[in-house]
Amino acid sequence: MKTDYLILGSGLAGLSFGALMAKAGKKVTILEAHDCPGGYGHTFTEGNIYRFNAQFHYVWNCGEGRVVHNFLKKLNLHQEVTFEKYDSNGYDHNRMPGYALDVPSDLQILITRLQALFPNHRQAIEKFVAEVEQTADALDKLKIPLNPKSVLSNLSNNWRLFKYRNTTLQQVFDQFQLPLAAQTLLALQWPDFLLPPRDLSFFAWATLFIGYCRGAYYPTKHFEHVINVLVKTIEENGGEILYNHKVTQFIRHDKTITGVVAEDLNNGQMTEHYGKDIICNIDPKKAAEMIGFEHFSNKVQRKLMYDYSPSNFMAYCVVKDLDLRDYGFGRWNVFHSEQEDLNQVFDDMYLRGDYSKPSFVMTTPSLLTDEHDCPEGHQIIEFLTVANYDRFHDLKISDAAKYRQKKKEIFDAMIAIVERDYIPDFSKHLVFKMTGSPTTNQRFCGSPAGNSYGSNLTPKNVNLNRLNHHTSLAHFYFCNASSGFPGFTGTIKTGSMLYEHLSRDLFVKGNNTA
Repeated sequence: MKTDYLILGSGLAGLSFGALMAKAGKKVTILEAHDCPGGYGHTFTEGNIYRFNAQFHYVWNCGEGRVVHNFLKKLNLHQEVTFEKYDSNGYDHNRMPGYALDVPSDLQILITRLQALFPNHRQAIEKFVAEVEQTADALDKLKIPLNPKSVLSNLSNNWRLFKYRNTTLQQVFDQFQLPLAAQTLLALQWPDFLLPPRDLSFFAWATLFIGYCRGAYYPTKHFEHVINVLVKTIEENGGEILYNHKVTQFIRHDKTITGVVAEDLNNGQMTEHYGKDIICNIDPKKAAEMIGFEHFSNKVQRKLMYDYSPSNFMAYCVVKDLDLRDYGFGRWNVFHSEQEDLNQVFDDMYLRGDYSKPSFVMTTPSLLTDEHDCPEGHQIIEFLTVANYDRFHDLKISDAAKYRQKKKEIFDAMIAIVERDYIPDFSKHLVFKMTGSPTTNQRFCGSPAGNSYGSNLTPKNVNLNRLNHHTSLAHFYFCNASSGFPGFTGTIKTGSMLYEHLSRDLFVKGNNTA
């Protein structure tokens, strides 16, 4: 029996689309290769007492009238899934030797703080921040999916979008002649993209930076609750999720995809699954390789030629009998860099594997909400930085001991800085640690090359002609970070907009994208 929508993968885009369609009365079936839902949004438990989210840290666009709120309201979940707001006086604390900047929600306060640090560049700072805000506003007003012709036909209002379409953040820094230290303080959130200013799309950075200024959030009941209520919505409305079902083959007739063959990883049995429409939450390029690129139109083939984002190194830690609030942590993230040049530090870590002077982020989910994620007297702190997939993959295959040693080397480099600058006795209070590498991402989340954000967030991939749900094959649609937008808000919006396209039920407002 055909389901209305056969969804391949239970990442957040797939779950968002599935929940909307199930709520609308459609039959939804999801095939998930993992044993739990959520993709990078899934939560895992260690020792039956500590809960960690795989990748998500903080989110945005959750305020009333914005993308996430509108989505939850459509599902009548907006009162069940709520969010805690980060400290508006400094939702990100950016630190490097000799400098400290708490990034506030108020852009005028941000300007004042930067001008106090760099008094000889007062005018450049003010003009730069204004340009960032105006570019983000122009992106916010775009109708999605993007129509490049409509942008070009209205250049009087969209000239910034045309001007910066192929521009990196570094090029805009240079345009306004900001001092290097100011550039670093502004771009220290680079782990949100895993790219340095030299490579990062100005569109991507401006959208996210202004989006967080307008509200940085964390789910009141943690990310696990968000995933669970979406699954519950699907199942209570007649849908089903088949876990441990890995798609191995697409069933194609000419230019139409009618179903898939999936392996039940519990018993090795191969089964066929059909849908009136097939929604592909699998990475688009990976799916296209399975189907055969030659079956897609030339236009779609060109859009599928994206490169993947870099991967990351994560350390999930628990401390006991230590209140992190006494050491400068709270309802904010702490971004740290040992070097002033983020392009240099990125190359050292990613290209050369040298973490002797690292840059990384620390986040403390236990301090972001009153809902417990670990036992009383314990607090969770997590660390993230960039990592090269090829290096870790090759080490794991060739020498498991060297693979483990490299993970230890990165962890020890970050902890040395933590004990020097933030928490002197951190190691004495550390009662649990677990590290994840790019190969961990690939193994547990099925991400090609362990990528963290799908397609790389460079100007080449973040442009007015970005891949969307259109595949050129009948009854087959992409619904993934690379065919929409990455991150919590981005994937919710990707699923919501595909729902709009297929149902003609329009509800998405607030077109911030990333």
